Amino acid sequence: MPYKILEKNRLNSAMCRMVIEAPFVAKSARAGQFVIIRIDEKGERIPLTINDSDPLIGTITIIFQEVGTTSEKLCCAKKGDSISDILGPLGHPTDFGRRGKVILVAGGVGIAEILPIVKYAKTEGNYVLTIIGIRTKELLILEDELKKYSDELLVTTNDGTYGKKALVIEPLREALAKEKFDLCYCVGPDIMMKAVCEVTAICGLKTIVSLDANMVDATGMCGTCRVTVGGETKFACVDGPEFDGHLVDWEGFMKRQKRFSDEEKKSVGLFQSQHGNCRYKIT
Repeated sequence: MPYKILEKNRLNSAMCRMVIEAPFVAKSARAGQFVIIRIDEKGERIPLTINDSDPLIGTITIIFQEVGTTSEKLCCAKKGDSISDILGPLGHPTDFGRRGKVILVAGGVGIAEILPIVKYAKTEGNYVLTIIGIRTKELLILEDELKKYSDELLVTTNDGTYGKKALVIEPLREALAKEKFDLCYCVGPDIMMKAVCEVTAICGLKTIVSLDANMVDATGMCGTCRVTVGGETKFACVDGPEFDGHLVDWEGFMKRQKRFSDEEKKSVGLFQSQHGNCRYKIT
């Protein structure tokens, strides 16, 4: 069945937001889960986190960054267009419950992925400190929504155009030096999550990471999203996407994440040469 795009808007120069009609997915979706989207019958399958869902209306919301051919094509779609396939909700939902004081860290498009986690953490009765980081002010999203559900929100930018000029690691270190936290949750660029885990390991703070691994079938059959956790092979699609960040083999995981980079660059170049800026239309 086709999945109709009910709302579509560009949040900034790199990210798009869509509300899609998907009643069966919306009915079961929980914080931390994702969907696999295929734009048309010739398209590849890509994982996207469910940013929000409304089971009464039957919709899911996704926020994604244009980083490859499929995400560029998707961002070129318009309100009223339809997506061929949506599989989900997939992955284990977030379930850390009431811990006390939790610190949530996100970077880049991970800010969209942290919002449902912030909502969940607050609903469970936790004190929530949220730290988000972006390269520059223009890329900031969901600030008001995060403020609504966070007891405290800290924003950093690489260039100092908004909030504190720093990487997320700096306010994280400062927060951990001032008070005791019971849990850290992190989502964003792989290198950022690795750095966060290195900081929290010093004080022994349990840290959950959400891995945005390369995926194909998302059912645990292809092995594309495999990651070593605590010396054991896991699959992000069926065992995750959340894992104990202190047990993740970050070097191995990041190396696997780059293995299709040459093909992805060629694909994006070919798409842009053929379609230019958002001339692709879903049929």
